[in-house]
Amino acid sequence: MAPYRLLARNRGIPKKGAQDILHYTTAHGNLTKVQREAVPAAPAVSPYTDLALEAHAIAGGSRTNPLPGVETTEEVRGPCQITRVNILDERGEMIMQKARGHYVTIECPALRQRSRTIDHAVTDIFAQEFGALLPADRNELILVVGLGNWNATPDALGPRIVDAVMVTRHLRDYVPPELRGGLRPVAAVAPGVLGLTGIETGEIIQGIVARIRPGLLVAIDALAAQNVQRLLTTIQISDTGISPGSGIGNRRLPINRDTIGIPVIAVGVPTVVHAATLVSNTIDMMLERLGGTAGNYPLPVMDERDRNALVNDVINAKVGYLVVTPKEIDVMIDQMSRIIAGGISRAMHPDITDEDLAKYIG
Repeated sequence: MAPYRLLARNRGIPKKGAQDILHYTTAHGNLTKVQREAVPAAPAVSPYTDLALEAHAIAGGSRTNPLPGVETTEEVRGPCQITRVNILDERGEMIMQKARGHYVTIECPALRQRSRTIDHAVTDIFAQEFGALLPADRNELILVVGLGNWNATPDALGPRIVDAVMVTRHLRDYVPPELRGGLRPVAAVAPGVLGLTGIETGEIIQGIVARIRPGLLVAIDALAAQNVQRLLTTIQISDTGISPGSGIGNRRLPINRDTIGIPVIAVGVPTVVHAATLVSNTIDMMLERLGGTAGNYPLPVMDERDRNALVNDVINAKVGYLVVTPKEIDVMIDQMSRIIAGGISRAMHPDITDEDLAKYIG
């Protein structure tokens, strides 16, 4: 008897946007259809990444193959690789499945070395990129919001950063005149999550914005990535806002200009990767190393959509959205919190030295 073999074939159903997955088995040398089921069609871009850089690659974009409605540039600065993805129109939004706007990704794998020199270099680079998005008027109030659950370490990045950011809305009247020109009014809050407060995070932010009337909102959140090497070594900055919980399938009220009423800068760091993504990547590596055969028998022939559908059916249908995070997550969150909080404070108050910050903050 020939060994079991799984084949998959796409048969699109435009009206329902689904695929027919045909499962076959070999018995006595003859192929016999044993099961037929309809599964949702996998999107062009996997939902398991919040990074525009990864979405661009998944959609087939590259230096030699630009995507319609999308522009990308790359540069190396110090220990960091900086990638800019600009989604220009509706075509880009449809292909990338992300909002129109500018996305800046700072990658630094060397952060895993735990070097103070590298940490300071990344802080400076982040401050430069973040500062380029700030309003020119230094008298305009900026509200920094740390999204996430402070009781769950992979989701505690936002609250940790808020704890370390220099807030000055209450200090400006007490700062010496010679320093007042370099001090922006900044307020910060960690509103928690719906499960802790019983209130939608977006609703809390809307109430604060209506009361103190900031000119800009900075939303900081943990993200999901596809590449495990990018966990806690990558920072994404965008001017499109953010959808809390979208990376783990728990999409809440979006926080953007349409819902909040003011410009929103989103800062995110990937802290988790989906188990389905790890399984899918493992399948790819296995097929690549085995060269398409196992002994004298060919391996299954599956395209990306069929593979994603199979993995989702095995993992997500059984346990829901299972995510994985590094075992050193506590140390890595503390490190990235210091880097981003330092970069935000440096960008917002460029004329204040570290010594002055310590003198007036305590």
